[in-house]
Amino acid sequence: MQTISTTRSESQILATNKVLRNTYTLLSMTLLFSALCAGIAMNMNLPFFSPVLTLVGYFGLLFLTTKFRNSSMGLVFVFMLTGFMGLTLGPIMNMYLATANGSQLVMTALGGTGVIFLGLSGYVLTSRKDFSFMGGFLMTGILVAFLAGIGALVFNMPALSLAVSGMFVLLMSGLILYQTSEIIHGGETNYIMATVTLYISIYNLFLSLLHLLSAFSGRD
Repeated sequence: MQTISTTRSESQILATNKVLRNTYTLLSMTLLFSALCAGIAMNMNLPFFSPVLTLVGYFGLLFLTTKFRNSSMGLVFVFMLTGFMGLTLGPIMNMYLATANGSQLVMTALGGTGVIFLGLSGYVLTSRKDFSFMGGFLMTGILVAFLAGIGALVFNMPALSLAVSGMFVLLMSGLILYQTSEIIHGGETNYIMATVTLYISIYNLFLSLLHLLSAFSGRD
């Protein structure tokens, strides 16, 4: 019985390590592809995507990615999703870069995003702590922040928009902890969905930090 239990434990560790390895490999590739698409959008000086088009494109591609997550088509849709998000990022980047010290703001936000992601992921991977208890709180918090963000956009409320960015920094940091914990503890076995969650966390974390830095520097 002990041999069977040991074998099962070893197989679970190997499976977890495989999901973790595949997730970070795919995440790196999607981030590079998204950055390429953002660069193309910037060079072409594309206009801002309308909120409706952004939401329809995002949720539509997210739905397709989720539906085909267990097939090779899932990989196609995850690149379509991250590529689309990169395109929407291009006009936003151009807006910030057009301001005084805009490049410094962008690099600071980018560096801060990298430090937060690597720090939180490294903490979970080394401590092996289980953050699955955060799932319900994060889902509720993200929904509230999303609705508040729409309200800030519709009613043109800068203060609320700033508060939403602050909420998203905390929520996306929590989501990184949660998703990394789910991978190493076997709660998430699909590397495509794990990649999408981490990508969305990084994307929103970067935009939120950029918004906050711009506001506190008096340029928002």
